[in-house]
Amino acid sequence: MINLETPKKFKPLISQANMVAQELLRPNSRKYDIAEHEYPVELDMLRSLIDGMEDGAAMGAGAAGVGKGGADGEKKKDDGGVKNGTNLSTALSIIEMCWGDAGLLLTMPGQGLGNSAIAAVANEEQLERFKGKWAAMAITEPEAGSDSASIRATAVKDGDHYILNGEKIFVTSGERADVVVVWANVDPSAGRAGIKSFVVERDNPGLKLDRLEHKLGIRASDTANFILQDCRVHENNLLGDPEVRTDKGFGGVMQTFDNTRPLVAAMALGCSRAALDETRKLLESAGFEIDYDKPSAHQPGCVAEFIELESDWEAALLLTMEAAWMADNRKPNSVQASMAKAKAGRSGTDITLRCVKLAGSVGYSENELLEKWSRDSKILDIFEGTQQIQQLIIARQLLGKSSSELK
Repeated sequence: MINLETPKKFKPLISQANMVAQELLRPNSRKYDIAEHEYPVELDMLRSLIDGMEDGAAMGAGAAGVGKGGADGEKKKDDGGVKNGTNLSTALSIIEMCWGDAGLLLTMPGQGLGNSAIAAVANEEQLERFKGKWAAMAITEPEAGSDSASIRATAVKDGDHYILNGEKIFVTSGERADVVVVWANVDPSAGRAGIKSFVVERDNPGLKLDRLEHKLGIRASDTANFILQDCRVHENNLLGDPEVRTDKGFGGVMQTFDNTRPLVAAMALGCSRAALDETRKLLESAGFEIDYDKPSAHQPGCVAEFIELESDWEAALLLTMEAAWMADNRKPNSVQASMAKAKAGRSGTDITLRCVKLAGSVGYSENELLEKWSRDSKILDIFEGTQQIQQLIIARQLLGKSSSELK
């Protein structure tokens, strides 16, 4: 049975994440929001600290809890018991870290979305070979945004190599990562079943950096666009089954998102929690008392609205914890992961913007971080599947419809 209280064994990790957020991320938040594309050198020290921590991987936004083994990413015998593993601990620690700064978390060395793909589908030899590599993920294309099945990048077999050609946009940490996990189609005639993922070394001459994006939010994180031009990749760098199997579609590469969407939801929760905490301070300093025992109708309008925002945040938190817990216990969680991502993403943008409104001119000023959190939150409702895509996934699952039947 699921228990949505924070497990006691995770409290030291959560405390460590909160300390990092307070002492390192929050103090540098505005600095790297202004200095876009400048690498945050402070994170190198943080990576060294995390590498030395027993549960260090759980403090990033990448591969933690996505492996093929037990709830903690290890090959454990299933004893039938309930597990609180690294999916849940990662989500809880990410909330703390993004309370500090979401952009800095995203650019933490060694914690890219590509690491999740490697952990999810790589074989043992690949897991060992790419261990310690910082892996970005290249999925989105100019003609294939929310619909990953429409990918046009191709991978043509040439002896013991594949030749990749195409264009990839909005690659988080693309410039700074060691490798990039590129999605490409090995057999366009097979449709989505032909889509495979390849690990491409960042210094591969066929992987050409086109530009870095200037963004609304998460400006500390670099977002790169690439051109793949006759990019030669050894067949040993193909992740998962090389065979094109139309009976299985491309569920293997998509399963990564069932684990990572709750983590993106956790990022939205951390960012919006920061806005709520700051707004509470501002309201209380202005003489407003937040009384949870008094009906909203009997409280000042700003206090009633604040309590409403907090309840919305709590609902998103419970959905996120449920989705992460299900992943730890190897339960199908596609619907729950999409519900968590949809709810937290939408609530995050709503909460942060309304906190800016409640704070008035203070919220709009760069003297506080409220306006920054409202900008950072927007992408958390978009990447790894937009709000509309999450609703489609949920509807298809609940109604038993295929992607061709419900578009």
